[in-house]
Amino acid sequence: MAKSDSDMSYPPAKTATADTTTRSDTLFYVLAVAFGILIGLVNVKVGDLLFTALLVVASCMLLGLLRPRRPWRWVAIVGIFVPVVELLAYLLLTQKPYRAEVYESFLAFLPGIAGTYGGSMMRGVIDNILHEK
Repeated sequence: MAKSDSDMSYPPAKTATADTTTRSDTLFYVLAVAFGILIGLVNVKVGDLLFTALLVVASCMLLGLLRPRRPWRWVAIVGIFVPVVELLAYLLLTQKPYRAEVYESFLAFLPGIAGTYGGSMMRGVIDNILHEK
């Protein structure tokens, strides 16, 4: 006698919860915010856009390497804090950057895009090389 579908017990389906993903990525979001604020402070003190771009590329590449899924989020988080810190420095500090420096800090997004997607692709290559059969 065959059992009907209602009599069979199926194991519970594994579902990825948003809580697990959020908890595991929280440290990386905090790290991205810290990178963005520190890079913004360096940009205010040094005032060199190329050095700022180098720091943005390095931090976005590291974040893209560590968390390669949805790499656009790292450039968005790191990149937005550079002009925000620059604007806050313009409004609050006695050492005022030029308005052009505030506007050019938005250019930090461009090298950040290359860094974060490069780090994400680098992670894929490393995983492919080290993948054991």
